[in-house]
Amino acid sequence: MKKVEELIKLFKSKDLKITPQRLGIFKVLEGNATHPSAESIYNEIRQVYPTISFTTVYKTLEVLESLGEILKITIDAGRKYFDPNTIPHHHIICSQCNMIADVNEGLEELKLPNEILDKFTPSRYDISFYGTCKQCA
Repeated sequence: MKKVEELIKLFKSKDLKITPQRLGIFKVLEGNATHPSAESIYNEIRQVYPTISFTTVYKTLEVLESLGEILKITIDAGRKYFDPNTIPHHHIICSQCNMIADVNEGLEELKLPNEILDKFTPSRYDISFYGTCKQCA
């Protein structure tokens, strides 16, 4: 994800409003490697903006996703998390506490077979591994 100043410029170039609440959401996400859920972002931003609605948070996250500034990680239909790191990488997810960690190394050799590449042009990828973290074990 871009830095807050760059997001401000991007939003202005798209005629999107820059509100104090949106700035707060940008700041919560900037450099955040915890893959927060919309609920956790909402709870954190409410500390500063107690009247902010969950809808405001979620709509801002949807705009950021549509602009390619964050990735949505869907564990299942009811659990969505957001990753400000848009550089292609993989994840490992704890099946018990839902902690998500990045997997950045060791999968460089992973390639799609030529018979698939002959039929498709991938635009993004995400592989998720599931297991149990050390704290839940």
